[in-house]
Amino acid sequence: MKRWIPFGIGLFLMTHVTDAFASAASSGSIGMVNTPLGIAALLIFVVAYLAVMGEEFIHLRKSKPVILAAGLIWLINAILVSGSDPAQSEQLEIVLEHNLLEYASLMLFLLVAMTYINAMTERNVFEALRAWLVSRNFSYQQLFWITGFLAFFLSPIADNLTTALLMGAVCLSVGAGSPKFVALACVNVVVAANAGGAFSPFGDITTLMVWQSGKASFFEFLVLFIPSVVNFLVPAAIMSFAVPKDLPASVEDRVELKRGALIICGLFLCTIATAVSFEQFLHLPPYLGMMTGLSYLFFYGYYMNLTTRTSSQAFEQFNIFNEVAQAEWDTLFFFFGVIFCVGGLGFIGYLEIVSSYLYLDMGPSFANITLGLISAVVDNIPVMFAVLTMDPEMDLFQWLLITLATGTGGSLLSIGSAAGVALMGQARGVYTFFSHLKWIWAIALGYAASIYAHFLVNAA
Repeated sequence: MKRWIPFGIGLFLMTHVTDAFASAASSGSIGMVNTPLGIAALLIFVVAYLAVMGEEFIHLRKSKPVILAAGLIWLINAILVSGSDPAQSEQLEIVLEHNLLEYASLMLFLLVAMTYINAMTERNVFEALRAWLVSRNFSYQQLFWITGFLAFFLSPIADNLTTALLMGAVCLSVGAGSPKFVALACVNVVVAANAGGAFSPFGDITTLMVWQSGKASFFEFLVLFIPSVVNFLVPAAIMSFAVPKDLPASVEDRVELKRGALIICGLFLCTIATAVSFEQFLHLPPYLGMMTGLSYLFFYGYYMNLTTRTSSQAFEQFNIFNEVAQAEWDTLFFFFGVIFCVGGLGFIGYLEIVSSYLYLDMGPSFANITLGLISAVVDNIPVMFAVLTMDPEMDLFQWLLITLATGTGGSLLSIGSAAGVALMGQARGVYTFFSHLKWIWAIALGYAASIYAHFLVNAA
C-alpha cells in the first residue's frame, strides 16, 4: 500500500490544480502546477520516493534518489522563472536560502546528537545496559514491560531509532528460544520508542523540526507526556496478555564500561541543557547550543588522550573525529533531498493546494489526525516539513497535535517509522511486517486514545 500513496497524492493534486491555481499564484509560489514542467516535477518526486520506499529490495541508499530529484526539481523551477518577472527570480533565491537555512540548522543539530550517541556506543554505554538486562533473569512478562518502559523514557534523550535498536538487541538476546516473545516485544518497543519521542524535541526528527521552527518552546512539548503515555500503554496492555508466561534461559553476559563513559553521558546531558537554555532564555537557535556542547566532548577527548600514559592505553586513544565520521550521513543527506524536494514543489504551488484542501476545507484537527495516519505509510519527515512549509494558521494546541499524530502514527505499520524498519532488519524473519500488522488494531486504539487524551488534557 505504501508504494501507491505517492501516486494517490499526485493524482489528487493533478485533479485539483485548476481550482487551486489562483490561490497558488497569489501566495509566495509561482503558481505553475498546471504546466507540463510543473507536473513533471511532481512525477520526479513520486518516482524518487518510490525508490526510497523500495530501499530494502533495490539496495539503493535512500539519499541518492531524493538528492537527484531535488536538483531536477529546482532545475525545473529555474526554467519556469527564466525570462519572467524578475521578482520571481528573486523569490526563487529567497526560497532556496530559506530551505538551506532549515537544512543547515537541522543537520548541525543532528550531527552533534549522532556524535554523542556514537561516542557513548564506542565507550560501551549501551552494550553494558544490554548486558545488565539480559543477566538479571527476568521473566518474559517482566522483560516485555521493562524494555517497553526503557524505550519510552530513553527515546526522548537518545532518539527513537537508537533506543529501538538497543532494546531490540535485549529482546533478541533473552528471547532466542521464543520467537513469539521477540515479535511481541519488538512491536512494543517500536510503539514505546515512537511514543516517547513525541514529547521531546530530542526524541524524533518531527518534534525537532517543530521546535526549531519556533512553533512550540522546549517545555511546551512536555504537555504531550500524558497522551504519549496513553499511546504506549493501551497497546502494551493488550499485547501483554499474549506474552509467554515462562522464564527465558539464563544468560551470563558482562560488559565493562570504557574509561570516561559516564562522563560522556553527563556531557551529553549538559549539551542538551545548553541547547535548551540557548533557545529558552537567550532566544538563540538550538543548533548553536548543540554545537557549543560538542566542544565539551572535544575538550574532554583531548583531556583523555593527554592523560593516557601506558603503552597499552595508547592504542585505545579516543578520537572524537572518528565518531563524527560514523554519523548517519545517508540520513543527513536524505534530509537534504527531502527538504529541497518539498521546498521546490512548494515553490511551484503544490503545497498551497494541499494546505487549502486539508486545513481550510477539512479543518486543522481533521487534517492533523489524517496526516498522522498518512505518516504510517509515508515517512513522517516529508509530511512534517510540508506542513511547516505550508505554515497553516494554527494555535499551539494544533501544532502539538500534528507533532503527536505524525510522531506516533508511524507506529501503525512496521514500515511507518525508522525504528520499525531498523528492527525488521535486526530481527529479520521474526519481527516482520505481518507480525506487526497483526496488532495494528491495538496500536490504532492507542493512537485514537492518545488523540482523545490530548483533547481532554490540553484543549484548554
